[in-house]
Amino acid sequence: MPAFTAPDGTELAYHLRGDGEPLLCIPGGPMRASAYLGDLGGLAAHRRLVLLDLRGTGDSQAPADPATYRVDRQVADVEALRDRLGLDRVDLLAHSAGGDLALLYAARHPHRVRTLTLITARARALGVDFTEDHRRKAAALRKSEPWFGGAYEAYERIWSGSDADADWDAVAPFFYGRWDAAARAHAAADVEQSNFEAAEVYASSGAFSPDAARAVIGKLDAPVLLLAGELDSGPLPRVAADIAELIPKAQLTVQPGSGHFPWLDDPQGFTRTVTAFLQVGAV
Repeated sequence: MPAFTAPDGTELAYHLRGDGEPLLCIPGGPMRASAYLGDLGGLAAHRRLVLLDLRGTGDSQAPADPATYRVDRQVADVEALRDRLGLDRVDLLAHSAGGDLALLYAARHPHRVRTLTLITARARALGVDFTEDHRRKAAALRKSEPWFGGAYEAYERIWSGSDADADWDAVAPFFYGRWDAAARAHAAADVEQSNFEAAEVYASSGAFSPDAARAVIGKLDAPVLLLAGELDSGPLPRVAADIAELIPKAQLTVQPGSGHFPWLDDPQGFTRTVTAFLQVGAV
């Protein structure tokens, strides 16, 4: 298992899948081990995936200072991995909460980013996020699903302040385009793969300076793909469109029938979209 040392001395691991030009992949969660990304729906057949385990997750060491779980303080980890890979510029892919880290990296090191692929990604770094109303609007699209009633009741309890594991388990179907055996297995691995202590710190006070990030990202020369799921709430497709408006060379694709993990819902469509973007963007 390959590893490298972060600037603060923390040993960080990454995993390699597939062949071809490297694609550095940042997981979400926040702070979920990269294992949940799998081979990104077969994307590993086209690119060499470099799957980073963020500090304190997967095979990476926990830092001596838990304050370094804050997302802006992990930008140096991504830069250290780029240097470890010997890449002058990097193709970067980020999922979900990993979008914040990727955007902060691009804001701090814009000339190191060749392409940026944001998969159902958050953009708190730019001052954009999802809301409870967004969750409700996306949930309403699933009314015909057999699991909807119990799952929506659990959502109501969560919105009222519940943090019960049973309620979070019950709302898992909302995050997948199809609540089939593959989705159930993927969701069941979440707790084991996640560092919840680190997740509490990830977006804590001081992590984001949206005005400063927007100023740099608003001049970013790298092509950017925003891939949203038609059924996803974080972000809704229209919110992903708002994010795209903040980035000069951004293009938005909405994957039909997909939730928060589009590579599971339609692997072929997902891979086709991402590879087409990377082939053009990397020229």
